[in-house]
Amino acid sequence: MSDAERIVEIYRRHAEAWDRDRGRSLFEAPCLERFLAFLPPLGSVLDLGCGSGEPIARWLVDRGHRVTGIDSSPAMLAMCRRRMPDQHWIAADMRGLVLGRAFNGILAWDSFFHLGHNDQRGMFPVFARHAGPGAALMFTSGPGDGEAIGCYRGEPLYHASLDAAEYRSLLDANGFSVVSHTVDDPDCGGHTVWLARRDLDARVPRAHHEETSLPPERP
Repeated sequence: MSDAERIVEIYRRHAEAWDRDRGRSLFEAPCLERFLAFLPPLGSVLDLGCGSGEPIARWLVDRGHRVTGIDSSPAMLAMCRRRMPDQHWIAADMRGLVLGRAFNGILAWDSFFHLGHNDQRGMFPVFARHAGPGAALMFTSGPGDGEAIGCYRGEPLYHASLDAAEYRSLLDANGFSVVSHTVDDPDCGGHTVWLARRDLDARVPRAHHEETSLPPERP
């Protein structure tokens, strides 16, 4: 099994530890404020790789938005459901996600960059089919093309990034316009952050595989 393929199991095994280590300090707030500027009041947000729901999903909910969180760790999602039972939490792999609905915003913060290069390329149609006209998309990447191996609880933690030009090409091909791209943003903990917006006249692409069976969303 490759380091990229081990990511899901690492987060499943270390869910409780990750939740403690993550803390509740929201250094991402300046970037998230830019994202929220494109959302309507009471907007819907698809949080891809939502983790334990705190602090990011909590921050969104506290500002009146409705969150649908996707994660592959049942233990992480159990925390989300305890903390915010009025939101929608789904155990699924983001790479094959087909929810059959569009959102006002899509967030993939510190999650998308754990995917390998080809899986990242395959995510852009996933973003597109879940983005309503004018929807905001924010994700983090590396500063340039390559792979990097970090460490968490003694285990290798895989990260990858495409070249900035390829991200721009993929966004354009899937109906998104880049709003901003900040490399090693000092206001957001040194993250490289992409903010894009779904074109108002873009069509939602059809999925090329059978729709995943998922529980209905709560009203």
